[in-house]
Amino acid sequence: MLSHVNEKNQPQMVDVSQKPVTRRTAKARAVVELPDFVAAQFANGELQTKKGPVTHTAIIAGVMAAKKTAELIPFCHPLSLDDCKISITFADSFTMVIECSVAVDAKTGVEMEALTGATVAALTVYDMCKALSHEISVRDIRLVEKRGGKSDYELQS
Repeated sequence: MLSHVNEKNQPQMVDVSQKPVTRRTAKARAVVELPDFVAAQFANGELQTKKGPVTHTAIIAGVMAAKKTAELIPFCHPLSLDDCKISITFADSFTMVIECSVAVDAKTGVEMEALTGATVAALTVYDMCKALSHEISVRDIRLVEKRGGKSDYELQS
């Protein structure tokens, strides 16, 4: 049975009132594929736009989004995050890898916060670079690992 559906098949928030507070961490990843022309703009470092530096702005947007996950995703519990970090690296000259790591001491996990942070950071890159090309793609948004709660998870590469 899905956790957000009751016995009458109606949507519901999960009751975490009886769960213990434990350390919960999660890491999620999003990949941004850049066409040649856009990737070339990053060849000498940070790409500056009228909206600001692309990766710096994406980092800020990702952290802000992770903090607002409960406002965006139905039934997510509002959490006061202890930590949220966004890293942006290039796997090659065309592939930007965005990772969001989140931590909290709480009764529920932070997978959705990590996924939301990585996704919004990737969408911010798209938004800031779309004037150069609409052939940018955001793909492979996924949970990489989670710790705490009922079970741990780590993506097997």
